[in-house]
Amino acid sequence: MKLYGFSRSSAAFRVRIALNLKRVAWEHFNISLPDGDQLGPDYTSINPQGRVPTLIDGDNTLIQSMAILEYLDETRPEPAFLPADPVARARVRGLADIIACDIHPLNNLAILKFLGKEMGADKEAVNITWYKHWIYEGFNGLEAILANDSATGRFSHGDTPGLVDICIVPQVFNAQRYECDLAPYPTIMRIFDASMTLDAFDSAQPSKQPD
Repeated sequence: MKLYGFSRSSAAFRVRIALNLKRVAWEHFNISLPDGDQLGPDYTSINPQGRVPTLIDGDNTLIQSMAILEYLDETRPEPAFLPADPVARARVRGLADIIACDIHPLNNLAILKFLGKEMGADKEAVNITWYKHWIYEGFNGLEAILANDSATGRFSHGDTPGLVDICIVPQVFNAQRYECDLAPYPTIMRIFDASMTLDAFDSAQPSKQPD
């Protein structure tokens, strides 16, 4: 497989974790978001949306990280990212969506750049007021659910890593990069720490990527 992504992209980070958990061999192709590689013709000929990640599996070109995670889980069932029970599957998807649908879209690089360039927001307003607000709002709800639900185990759902953990780890990395106060989220951080003891997560982190 070929993965087009950027080391600090949390969406690409998710896919790296997933590929590692599934023990899939993959080749990395760096798309530098700060340099605008994602908008150049070489990349938009592969993914016209100009976003990362893109995964190529044989003749199939796959976009959007959550769709890629589902594809990997459906084509390579072990280890499973989702539990078998329908209610449990809905719980896991809902928790993952707090990050993938509520937090991440508001804080991705394209939005932050737009706020600065088009809306005239200064760096402090973007990096402190805006970014931290959406991290804290999303993590407040996520922490409350995880801390008070018996389905939470060593990981977000039980004692094996799955879809939620794949989403939590990159989001915590980004929150740390923007110096968010994560002390109010002990359950999230406990799950983060448990995940990072596994090579599939550790080797996927930004500092260990070739770019």
